[in-house]
Amino acid sequence: MKLFKIYTLDDPVVHQKAKPVAMPLDEKTKQTILDMIEYLKESQIPEIAEKYHIRSGVGIAAPQIGISERFYAIYFEDENGKLYEYGLVNPVIVSSSAKRAYLKTGEGCLSVPVDEKGYVYRYFRITLKAYDVVSSKDVTLHLSGYPAIVFQHEYDHLDGVLYIDKINKLDPFHEEEGAIAIE
Repeated sequence: MKLFKIYTLDDPVVHQKAKPVAMPLDEKTKQTILDMIEYLKESQIPEIAEKYHIRSGVGIAAPQIGISERFYAIYFEDENGKLYEYGLVNPVIVSSSAKRAYLKTGEGCLSVPVDEKGYVYRYFRITLKAYDVVSSKDVTLHLSGYPAIVFQHEYDHLDGVLYIDKINKLDPFHEEEGAIAIE
């Protein structure tokens, strides 16, 4: 497993809009993305996370490892056991629902060393298009609920936005009318 330096709040790269990745994808970028997926897999194993002093994560974006380019990696299983394993390059959210959702426990982030409590409202459903390194093809993903939130969280990193930027500072636990609380 490749260990990455995780850039945090104090690093300008996590606040910048990332630039598109030139296609076709070069081998170095492809390998970096595969390494990012492996990093996520390993981070979810408590013994490995403890051994290497890394935080568990389900997603990681290029700016978080100091690369201001539009790609991110995802690795997690949803509540039904469906595996989400993607290395997405130049993702674009092409549609989203009017309905919004939030994680009842709040969000966390590898780039935010101390979790900030509060609700982050995102679209309940999105359609996203990107090139996927895992399948080596263009993909269109229709996501809802928790997976949609994870993909949007990582997508925000590509625009220099952190989840803490989306928390209502005056009322962090404000419940938006009609929004779906995801446990």
